[in-house]
Amino acid sequence: MRGAATILSLSLCLISAPTVFAQNSPPRNLILFVPDGLRALKVTPETAPAMSAVRDKGVNFRNSHSLFPTFTMANASGMASGHYLGDSGVFSNSIYTGRATSVQNGSTIPFIEHDQVLGDLDEQFNGDYLNEETLLKAARKAGFSTAAIGKVGPTLMFDHTERTGRETITIDDQTGGVDKAGKLLGIPLSEEMKDALSKAGLALETPSRGDNAKAGDAKTPGTTEANTKQQAYMADVATKVVLPMFKARNKPFVLVFWSRDPDGTQHNQGDSLNKVTPGINGPSSLASIRNADDNLAQLRKALDDLGLSGTTNIMISADHGFSTISKESKTSATVKSTYPDTPEGFLPLGFLAIDLAKSLGLPLFDPNDKFAAVGDNAYPKAGNAYIGKDKDKPDLIVATNGGSDLIYLPSRDKALAAKTVKALLKQDYISGIFVDDQLGSFPGALPLSAINLSGKAVTPHPAIAVSFRSYSTGCDQPPACQVEVADTVLRQGQGMHGSFGRGDTHNFMAAIGPDFKAGFVDPLPVSNADVGITAAHLLGLKREAKGKLIGRVMTEAMPNGKTPKVMSETTRSKPDDQGLRTVLVGQKVGAQRYFDVAGFPGRTVGLDAKK
Repeated sequence: MRGAATILSLSLCLISAPTVFAQNSPPRNLILFVPDGLRALKVTPETAPAMSAVRDKGVNFRNSHSLFPTFTMANASGMASGHYLGDSGVFSNSIYTGRATSVQNGSTIPFIEHDQVLGDLDEQFNGDYLNEETLLKAARKAGFSTAAIGKVGPTLMFDHTERTGRETITIDDQTGGVDKAGKLLGIPLSEEMKDALSKAGLALETPSRGDNAKAGDAKTPGTTEANTKQQAYMADVATKVVLPMFKARNKPFVLVFWSRDPDGTQHNQGDSLNKVTPGINGPSSLASIRNADDNLAQLRKALDDLGLSGTTNIMISADHGFSTISKESKTSATVKSTYPDTPEGFLPLGFLAIDLAKSLGLPLFDPNDKFAAVGDNAYPKAGNAYIGKDKDKPDLIVATNGGSDLIYLPSRDKALAAKTVKALLKQDYISGIFVDDQLGSFPGALPLSAINLSGKAVTPHPAIAVSFRSYSTGCDQPPACQVEVADTVLRQGQGMHGSFGRGDTHNFMAAIGPDFKAGFVDPLPVSNADVGITAAHLLGLKREAKGKLIGRVMTEAMPNGKTPKVMSETTRSKPDDQGLRTVLVGQKVGAQRYFDVAGFPGRTVGLDAKK
């Protein structure tokens, strides 16, 4: 048996050299189904029969991993490119770009789940902000029919430079919609698609989410409805238009279907306003899991009806897990003040930026409000902030995201980095600090390179990434009832992700099809970067890699595939003067690293106090 290092070398060769995949002649079809925010532990024959059947009859990737920070766009970049975030540069859902984004009020910290924002990013960064070839782009160049259908943002990620709609079919929330100036928000529909949708009796504009989009406020619960109407439309487009169209073309295809549920409902659910139980384990969240499952069942039935099941591989991978939101802290200065639409004693949106500004004695400016100064008892509109005496030359920049935040230091000042780390270590809501290697080593923190956040990305690299505290409400499987402090406009009791707790890193993954084993439980660690590499391998695609932070082909899940060896590893920082240290627990397959959990022992689900 070859060693694990050989497997890593194989995955690199798949990117840089022609792939020999002789058994696929002609090549198979591929469907990548992404149930956004689906926790592995929540899939049972009762809650999700279709996904449970794929897992149990095909491959059960039980040792699965979301990429940290555990956000949608970050993990979409991993699936689309096969690279970790240090190469893709998509470090979270909101990232600092250093350049004004016109469609978001000139902010330099855009929320990138938006088709026009992704277009702006491409223009700003040499025509391709991802800087790595994506799965659908490579597939269509190789002659496959390609389509991406689902949630706005990650759907376009898979072929984001193709904005005509004629080469790759892209259908998301913004399809058919226009802005105030009458400009299309989404990717246009080709004449072929317009005609096919009309013949199928389907609208040329994606329906809205309706009540599912209602998040409520501090006194009003959010939604109690799953995103059924919008996703039913998308499933109909896939099964009644796209798949029949692809079959008629008589050539192999790749379809990405990104289900907004359960993520969208878990975020906004109104089952638990200002309470951490039931949190994201209430009836609305369960309905959203079943909604995504129904979409998968509809896709599989269409494959059967069209006679395509025998030649189609199906890969399922959630982008991340999920947690219930906590807004509690005993150390934050913000809980001693009052803020608009924030219950007394709870953390407001932007608490990290506010606390850092107070600790460093510096003013705060709002990049989402034309860089206006943020006064006392106020918070930045989106939580993002410029910190410093001069808004044109900020000392720190905070990109707010949820269960973790990013901090940028434009000056690269090592002394300021040290002060910032010390300020972070004083807060009880912090659990895990990672600092750019070039800024030095700091007690209590690990380097960004330890979690593959230092690479060839063309977007600005953060100087510091922080994960927030998480804990369990006491269920039998702690990751299934994880609660995390979250920097978000959403409320305590609603849902979020982004942390390094196991509740967020343990995403659901499974696969079935002619090129996968049947009834196989894979004990090896796998990640969303592996999904991107394995998908390309199955399709026989050739891609030139610019960065080296690449996933591996999951050969152990394939008939007659090699099974490499796995090792466990734990990395610990030096303690600070309080005894706090960041601990990273993971696994290795050859040189390939997987990150189970990280943070301060006792403050992170999956990392007990003895670590």
